Amino acid sequence: MSNISSNIKFLRKKKGLTQQQFADELDIKRSLVGAYEENRAEPKYDLLKKIALYFELSVDDFINEAIDDKWTPKPKGNPANLRILSISVDKEDNENIELVPVKASAGYMNGYADPEYVAKLPKFYLPMFNKGTHRAFEIKGDSMLPLPSGSIIIAEYVENWADVKTTETYVVVSKSEGVVYKRIGNKFKDQKKLKLVSDNPVYEPYEISGEDILELWKAKAYISTQLPQPAPEPTMESLNTMMMQMQRSIAKMNQGNN
Repeated sequence: MSNISSNIKFLRKKKGLTQQQFADELDIKRSLVGAYEENRAEPKYDLLKKIALYFELSVDDFINEAIDDKWTPKPKGNPANLRILSISVDKEDNENIELVPVKASAGYMNGYADPEYVAKLPKFYLPMFNKGTHRAFEIKGDSMLPLPSGSIIIAEYVENWADVKTTETYVVVSKSEGVVYKRIGNKFKDQKKLKLVSDNPVYEPYEISGEDILELWKAKAYISTQLPQPAPEPTMESLNTMMMQMQRSIAKMNQGNN
């Protein structure tokens, strides 16, 4: 059971607002506020987001947490990007992994917060991912070589952006860049900026602001139809090159010891 009715009433009174004043803030009728607080009705999704944003809360906390004077919110992502993280399960109550193909990336930018849109995405289940909320994203291009274009990244939803770790890879969903798979180049502080780094050195790193980010997903595994190729047999030329590099390294070490 959600805590919407009690949370609305508590938070409204905490701000010192009457039902009419609160209704005016949301541009709705006072009678609706009364119905919500008495649990005779529940706000529709769009209004629910608006109320949560007004109180600077995530929709998830607003629905599921019993908010009172003793309640302390956990640090989360950008409060401007509030939504319910849609989760679906199979017939055996296993949590599905929704797949976002490259062709669906543009639509995902508009529908990531819409449970009906997410429910229509292709989905599958993998038993090793039975904890946390996971989603799969198909990547395109050669910016993350040697991971080939067309690979599918299975990633876990990052609720607390302070948990983002440098040098590890994430799927970053943003307003300006869409869905990208990158390595994090700096610690994310105060939701200001993230440095995104490609594994392919041809591509320059770039920064993205916290306000621009919609979702963060930590990469856990990948699926690819391209199997690894065996390492090439060493040639005389490659052996000679290795020997020369070793000799140069030894010479530098000897110089340092003198």
